[in-house]
Amino acid sequence: MADRPLALRRPMNVHVARGSRAERKYRAIAGINDLVPEALAPGLPPTPAHDLLFHGGKTLPDLEYTNLYVGADAWNSADVANIDAALSDAMSEPTLNNVMAQYFPAIPTTTFRPSRRLPGAGPPRFSQGDVEALLSDLAGKSQLNAYPSPSTVFNFLLPKGAILSDNPTIGGSARGQSAAGADNEADSLNGLGGFHGSIVVGARTLYYAVGVYSERRADGTVNGIPVFDAAWKNVVATFYHELNEARTDPDVQRVIAGGPSNLLGWTSRSGEECGDFPVFEADPLSLVFQEVPLTKGGTVPVQFQYSNFVHGPEGPVATPRPPAAAAKHRRPKHQ
Repeated sequence: MADRPLALRRPMNVHVARGSRAERKYRAIAGINDLVPEALAPGLPPTPAHDLLFHGGKTLPDLEYTNLYVGADAWNSADVANIDAALSDAMSEPTLNNVMAQYFPAIPTTTFRPSRRLPGAGPPRFSQGDVEALLSDLAGKSQLNAYPSPSTVFNFLLPKGAILSDNPTIGGSARGQSAAGADNEADSLNGLGGFHGSIVVGARTLYYAVGVYSERRADGTVNGIPVFDAAWKNVVATFYHELNEARTDPDVQRVIAGGPSNLLGWTSRSGEECGDFPVFEADPLSLVFQEVPLTKGGTVPVQFQYSNFVHGPEGPVATPRPPAAAAKHRRPKHQ
């Protein structure tokens, strides 16, 4: 990547499957324009070259979120109940937040606001343009007034069968131009599990995440990133990934749109957020997608996040990780 033109690099905000077409697309353009990447020495289990750097942007140490189920008619009530309970447990689990504590001044907190089912049938295809238009429409109709916190993330959960794409247009087709500027969009039939971003409505920045109902379908095709034995568990793992990335790097969309890298929170030199490299590195994925014990009892399905403390993916730990060391950014000599 060192010889790639700087203008082609962009940070990542997507959840993609290892070895998929979506991964190839995004890793080919991953990076940060005004940082010089470092080479990773081959064969080393720890990966310090992928440690996260703090770029000076916003983080969300006291995250609030709500789940918005797209296409109410297409959702199973048991799935909704399982997802709501498990994601809330995962995001508030002390042993998991002990890992994420290294990226904040103190142990981060999370508040789950009651979920809603959005009326209508499940969409056959849902694009980045669709989710941003839907979020804007809800705000315009004053349906988000119950969420005044600027640290709120709106999760849009797609129902069984819906295909997610990164096309920036409303109703974007498979032949459309993707958000990342490549010739072909990435979609959930080719490794895309979800992504997070933001839009500005009036004077307010609204943060969102969107994820697919990841499953192996009866016809043998794969939609999203199915790892667990039940599709709802895959959904929980996807949104655990996205919410942790949203709270450590909420304004990534502004940088993708051309803003300076000092708007970023925590990413690697290669533009990877906290959930990215664990998925790229794990073979099989079950090394980082696991059901972990909860302090209160039971288990919850999550995806391990990157930890600077161990220079790689890390599962739950008993004590908070110390603050990640401030990193010095090497910038090109011509800047």
